[in-house]
This record gives sequence, structure tokens and C-alpha cells, in this order.
Amino acid sequence: MSAPSAPRSPWTVRRMTARDVPVVHALEQRLFPADAWPLEMFQAELAQPVCWYWVAEQDERVVGYAGLMCIRPVGDVQTIAVLPEHEGRGIGSALLRTMHGRARELGATEVLLEVRADNPRAQQLYRRFGYEHIHTRPRYYRDGTDALIMRLDLTAPEPPAAPTTPTEGSR
Repeated sequence: MSAPSAPRSPWTVRRMTARDVPVVHALEQRLFPADAWPLEMFQAELAQPVCWYWVAEQDERVVGYAGLMCIRPVGDVQTIAVLPEHEGRGIGSALLRTMHGRARELGATEVLLEVRADNPRAQQLYRRFGYEHIHTRPRYYRDGTDALIMRLDLTAPEPPAAPTTPTEGSR
């Protein structure tokens, strides 16, 4: 008699393709109305050999996305977002783990990201993964909100999976 397997997540993470860009762009406009990237930016990012993007899907519907630029020894989280109605289910954590794994494979020793100073839920997620606030960019966002620059040392062990908490995108 075999042990029961762990329940499968109702969502999966996979590499983003050019076919995903219109959907991801629509989510971007919904989630970051003041700072949304133009469609062409996603297309350009996907074409860059130093960039990797992923989508999280549930029932064949994109519910989150993330992007990483990696120029050794530094990985840079370009974006990460999860639809509000899907927050707190571990999707943001899975996207972060995916980016961290790819950055390690590419020889990065650290990952940087910027997060809005008025987004404590996202900051909490990043701290749970070991990110530390290293700098503040005053009035970085269009509405005048500061950006917090956070850094993760990839040479340290990855923290164990923790209970999920609702998070918002990094911007």
C-alpha cells in the first residue's frame, strides 16, 4: 500500500510565450493602472536572451505572472503579480521560487527587486524569502510613491515553504 500523494495545486507555473502577452498585458493594466507596462515592453522583454518570464495558470486561465532579468552575478525581478482573487494560495511564492531557481542556474549570487513603499503585503512576502531592504528611491513611481530596493542573497539556503499570506505584485 503506497502513501497518499500530496494534493496537486489547482494552478501551474510555466514559461510565458508570445501568445500569453495580450492576456498578461490586460492583467498588468488591471493590477498596475498607473504604472502598467506597454504591450511592446512585454514583447521586447520576452525577446531578450537575459530575460525569463513565467505565468501561473488555473483552469487554463492566467492568474499571475513574473519576470526575471539575469546578468550574472545579479538577478533582477522585473515584475511579479497575482490576481487579487487568487492571492494567498502560494502562487506568488511559487513564482518567486521559480525565478530564484533560474537565477541560481544562471550563476546569480543575488536577486534585487523594487517594491512600492505602500505595499506592505508584498514586502512581507519578500522578507519571508529572506529579502532585505537596502535602499529607497524617493518618489520613484508616477504617483510619487517611494520604491524600496530589496536584495536576496542567493548563496544562503532557500527558506522552507511557509504558510501563504495574501500578496500583491512588486510594483
